[in-house]
Amino acid sequence: MSKNFALIGAAGYIAPRHMRAIKDTGNTLAVAYDINDSVGIIDSLSPDASFFTEFESFYEHAHRLRRSQATALHFVSICSPNHLHHAHSAAGLRLGCNVICEKPLVPSPDALDELARVEGEAGRRVFTILQLRHHEAILRLRDKVAAAPADTKFDVDLSYITSRGKWYSASWKGDPRKSFGVATNIGVHFFDMLHFIFGRLQANVVHHSAEHKAAGFLEYERARVRWFLSIDADDLPAEVKGKKTTYRSITVDGEELEFSEGFTDLHTTSYSEILAGRGYGLQEARQAVEAVHVIRTARINPSHSEQHPFTRRLLA
Repeated sequence: MSKNFALIGAAGYIAPRHMRAIKDTGNTLAVAYDINDSVGIIDSLSPDASFFTEFESFYEHAHRLRRSQATALHFVSICSPNHLHHAHSAAGLRLGCNVICEKPLVPSPDALDELARVEGEAGRRVFTILQLRHHEAILRLRDKVAAAPADTKFDVDLSYITSRGKWYSASWKGDPRKSFGVATNIGVHFFDMLHFIFGRLQANVVHHSAEHKAAGFLEYERARVRWFLSIDADDLPAEVKGKKTTYRSITVDGEELEFSEGFTDLHTTSYSEILAGRGYGLQEARQAVEAVHVIRTARINPSHSEQHPFTRRLLA
């Protein structure tokens, strides 16, 4: 049976992927909300969706929809700025809906516990988009790790540099009170991926943390990981600088993991899994939430060994 969806944060960068996922899974986007009205993409995907620029009006409309079984909402999808994910997820639960929320789900373990309490009160669930868990290259690597001897620890280097212009600092993404910083905003899905592949996190050391970049070391049950994340174009390697604006590299025991393709339909896959009862909820998100919370609050230890090569260059 087709489900009725609401979408909060309809003007954001990631919202069209959610709109397409709703449509491609045979469901209906009934109502959307954003404080901005640049949402023309709705015309090509869900032209009959109601739209609001005031949350109070959206919320009241959603309540009225509950009066009829035909119009009642089943899911609320959250694509709003990071610092609003908790409040908007709780609002969706209190509307009597299940929730699908973008990453990062919440900023801290305490906020995750609070959201779990609201789940219990509402009798509904919050799911999150952990799309890398569905990527074929990631699944193959996970199988390879699982098949290796139990005492094997892999050496991993994670590098992600995605250049951002001056607009980034002027937007909510450049405000650490709203984005929770660069490691959370652009790194949380990588940290979840590492946990998914390599198991429980055992150590978390931060070598560098600044407005535009962060770096550190993570040790998992099955891996030692040196990581470097940046939105500064000056950090791009010489071989790509001036040619590309993004550099993504993951090496495992010196071998490059190729996963530059295959991202197109992962949100739709995530929606299909959620609708089939196999979605990732609060507990699956917990370790990545805990990891980024520690990274934001940890004492910086630049002299620690196991520095990423880019970090050594930065601190030289």
